[in-house]
Amino acid sequence: MAVVSWIASGLVGLIGRTLRMTITYEEGSIAGLDSIAPGIYPFWHRCVLPATWLFRNRAIAVLTSLSRDGEYIARVIRRFGFVPIRGSSSRGGPRGLLEMEAMVRAGGAVAFTIDGPRGPRYVAKKGPVMLARLTGVPITAFYVAVERPWVLRTWDAMLIPKPFSRAYVRVAKNIFVPPEADEEALQRCHTEMQAALERVARFAESQFSSQLG
Repeated sequence: MAVVSWIASGLVGLIGRTLRMTITYEEGSIAGLDSIAPGIYPFWHRCVLPATWLFRNRAIAVLTSLSRDGEYIARVIRRFGFVPIRGSSSRGGPRGLLEMEAMVRAGGAVAFTIDGPRGPRYVAKKGPVMLARLTGVPITAFYVAVERPWVLRTWDAMLIPKPFSRAYVRVAKNIFVPPEADEEALQRCHTEMQAALERVARFAESQFSSQLG
């Protein structure tokens, strides 16, 4: 496991250094990547590799599953300055959410691969909405599109950037969840987050005239 995580980290670093990143923001979004904390940042699982490079060395907490795959991911992202928090929607979720709440209240940022750990693809879980109600910080969805990537035949159609590719990052406007939100309001916020995730993905992918897999 240590050898595999070391090799994976090396590949992400080698490819990441060659990527040419463009970042744009919707009106009402964050001011820039230097303004990411505190905040809640959901994104689709398929772009986890370019996102790892983009947001490296910022002490962002990331929820990773308790599975063996989750352990590989935790070891890799720790090398890039992330803080792995173990848990998922199916196992260890409440404990993981509590740890992420503590992280946000301490002034940190947290991220969710929001359709993980096993899908369905492009269907957002509700964790960020619950966390936003507890903490009062906004949800800011984003997506990283890659020009002519390798696309794995996995449940998430994971993107592997080719060296020296262009990458396009689109960041959504902030979504605020009222602390007094009832179940109906929470559902509206969840629907808004789902729409934001889909919107920024379409926008970013359209820069390369590609289609979401």
